[in-house]
Amino acid sequence: MSIYLDHNATAPLDGRVLEAMQPWLTGVHGNPASVHRYGRAAQAALETARAQVAALVNAQPAQVVFTGGGTEADNLALKGVCGGAPSGRVLVGALEHSAVLGPAVALAKRGWEVEYLPADAAGRYDARALERLLAGGDVRLVSLMLANNETGAVQPVPEAAAIVHAAGGLLHVDAVQAPGRIGCNIGTLGADLLTLSAHKIGGPKGVGAIVRRGDEIHLLEPLIRGGGQERGIRAGTENVAGIAGFGAAAAAARTQFDVEAAHMKGLRDALESGLKSVSKNVVIFAETVERLPNTTLFAVDGMKAETAVIAFDLEGVAVSSGAACSSGKVQPSHVLTAMGVPPALLRGAVRVSLGWGTTKVDVERFLGAWRKLASALSKGRQVAA
Repeated sequence: MSIYLDHNATAPLDGRVLEAMQPWLTGVHGNPASVHRYGRAAQAALETARAQVAALVNAQPAQVVFTGGGTEADNLALKGVCGGAPSGRVLVGALEHSAVLGPAVALAKRGWEVEYLPADAAGRYDARALERLLAGGDVRLVSLMLANNETGAVQPVPEAAAIVHAAGGLLHVDAVQAPGRIGCNIGTLGADLLTLSAHKIGGPKGVGAIVRRGDEIHLLEPLIRGGGQERGIRAGTENVAGIAGFGAAAAAARTQFDVEAAHMKGLRDALESGLKSVSKNVVIFAETVERLPNTTLFAVDGMKAETAVIAFDLEGVAVSSGAACSSGKVQPSHVLTAMGVPPALLRGAVRVSLGWGTTKVDVERFLGAWRKLASALSKGRQVAA
């Protein structure tokens, strides 16, 4: 039996989610924009899901806009806020996912001044550095993630929000990895815009959301134009089945948060103790700061991540080298580079991310595979870089 320990890349579909989606896949076919009973039923399903997603982050349903995924939501946040002007300043965290870094680069090509907030060696943003950068002039938007997808490090978002707002800027928070694992209250965080993804919490792929703090937060430039769907912010007929699944996943994540977070943290701590007992020289990144309860990113000097991931896979254990990318290639992590990790460890980082279905037996299977890999490393086999 194979073991899946790559939940930060995507989580398995929750059975309750499939049940919520099923009627819209095989039975009811209404377009939410239609006024007949089938259309009204589809529209009611959207609004139910909107309320469920809003409740997940303690927002108002009217402020939730559904998108085609977390990447689109991040693009909409950056381009939507900045697209109405030819130039300006934007601050983006150096640890951000490519879904944020990509649109930041696009803005730079259009004439925007894009600066990157540095991180410390523990994998967290420096609030003092943020203050210094904001002192340099008018900043339209700051984009910082809530929790890093590779290291799991939780960022000081509330502190950053106070600094950004004092400088007159808006704060976008990529919270894709947070729900179901740590608290994700848009008001407590101080976020003006917050982005989510369904498939990270047991929902379907290809569905996400951007959540606004209130009506005063305007997205000036829609990415997709056409009809007036999603309050004119995201045109196109809504994916009713996917959105219904997103709502069910959000409801499940909200109700099970405390128990599942504690469950995953206990397993993660046992896993990390096992790693250290096998290899005294193992490095666990961001170990000294608050992290997601399910995430471990580790390396050993001389280990090559791509070979290690394949070795685990041959033992029936699915892990990753960090962020999943469209090419499927293993590349040096920009996150670890920003943290100043030396080259000897940079190419060897392996991420283990647990989920609600992970068991003690799964962790033991992983550690058994690690013993074999560590033994091969110590004997100088073709695992070294």
